[in-house]
Formats: sequence, structure tokens, C-alpha cells
Amino acid sequence: MTGSLLEVRDLVKDYKVGRGRRQEVHRAVDHVSFDIAVGEVLGLVGESGSGKSTTARCLLRLVHPTRGSVLFDGTDVLAARGDEAKRLRAQMQMVFQDPYSSLNPRMRVEDIVAEGMVIHGTHRSRQERRDRVVELLEMVGLQATHLRRRPVQFSGGQRQRVGIARALALEPRLLVCDEPVSSLDVSIQAQILNLFKRLQKELSLTILYIAHDLATVRFLCDRVAVMSQGAIQEIGTLDKIYDRPQSPYTRELLSAVPVPDPQVQRSRDHHRRTAALVGAAAVEPAVDQV
Repeated sequence: MTGSLLEVRDLVKDYKVGRGRRQEVHRAVDHVSFDIAVGEVLGLVGESGSGKSTTARCLLRLVHPTRGSVLFDGTDVLAARGDEAKRLRAQMQMVFQDPYSSLNPRMRVEDIVAEGMVIHGTHRSRQERRDRVVELLEMVGLQATHLRRRPVQFSGGQRQRVGIARALALEPRLLVCDEPVSSLDVSIQAQILNLFKRLQKELSLTILYIAHDLATVRFLCDRVAVMSQGAIQEIGTLDKIYDRPQSPYTRELLSAVPVPDPQVQRSRDHHRRTAALVGAAAVEPAVDQV
């Protein structure tokens, strides 16, 4: 991994909440900065509402940030217009969280996967597009016989494979994956994670992988950024984050991760409950002695 493909600096996203005098500003992304090296997989981890997905959408200009800068291979993403913006969109693709709502139920798989090719004019003839779609479907573990089917005819895992094929259709350099396995069964999650790992190696992809599950992040990612209340609490290698966490929030996240050994898990739960009781006793007001 050499050089930064994506550079994010001081990214802020504010939303106005309420009306009139009661209107307030909610800061969803709070001065976020990070880099992703070429060929790297960076995990962005945090609880629901921590600002992970909003950060991702700002990077891809699905929403416009309040301020900050995003550079993709040296090009200012937020300032790009016209043909330059179109070129950047082709190189930065997203795999969405929900495979049920992210695919148009009225479209056939062939048209879903080929839609980007039509918009960007990368394959002129319908036969060229069809050949490319078949190649992509086989790449993600589906078959040419699936071309004419609609999303409703697939399982959740298969739909997510269609979404991945669509994201790969324009040969992007950066793949942004927004909790792509969170809505899938555990057994299917493992299959999709293995697919991401294989595709990353075969296609030399750079990936921003967003999740709240630290176990999946450890399996797939090279580095981890931990996010809470819109801000990055710490960022580092797997060893640093998992073995030597600096932030109290990171330690709290790690303590909540289940372990495969039942005895270790029971011991951990016992210590957590004991600590909670001790903390509660410490703040309980004293009772007057008669």
C-alpha cells in the first residue's frame, strides 16, 4: 500500500432540527479527518447514530457537507463539476446496507447491474453490456441464468451480491460499504465477507468498510477508525485498536464483543455487572442514621 487514495480533512455536517425559535443545529459529523491508502481496507466503527453513514454519504456527495475537504487521488471531490464529477462518481462506488430497499424491484438484474454502464457510456452495445453483466454476476457468485430475474426472486444474500456486482460494474478504485452485512443472517454474513476479501485482492480495491460489529471489521480490515457522537475517537492498526485501545469508548465497544468461550464470556458478564453495581453504590445518597 503506497500513497493515499482518499484524504478527508475537517469534515463537518450539520442538520437543522425543528422550526422557528425552536430550531436547533444537530452536528452529525464533527471535524472528521482520515486517509485511506491505495489498496487498503479501513474500517469505520461505531454505534448506530455515531455519524458513520453520514460521513460516507458526504464523501460520495450523496449529501453535501457543511464544510471540510475530500480529495480523491488529489482531486477535490466537493468542488468537482460536470465531466470531472461524473468521472469521480464512476471511480467511487457504494454498496448499501439494505439489499431489499437499495435495488429497484421493477427492474431485472441485467438492467440493475448495467445501469451505470448506460449512464457512463462504458459499453456501447447491449450485447457488450450483457457480457459484462454475466462476468460480474459470476464474479460475485451468481449465474447468467439470473439475468432476467427481479430482486423479489432472490434471498437477502443474493440481493447483496447483485448490489456488489452493480458497484463493481464501472471498475471503481474505491468501494464504500455501508454496513453491507448487518441485515443478513450470520451464515450469509460470513459468505459476503469472504467475497469482499477475495474481490479486494483480485481487483486491488481500496475499501471503506462501515460497521458496528467489531468482529467483521477485524476479519476484513487493515486499520480501524472508531467513531462516536460524530467524531473519530481513535484510529490505528488492528493490533493497536484491539489489543491496546486508548479511548474509553473503544474499550467499551470491545468489552461488549461476545467471545466464543462460554466461561470467559460468563466471567466477563459477571465483572461488568459487578462494576455497574459498585458504580451505582458509589453515587447512591447516604441514608441518615437514626
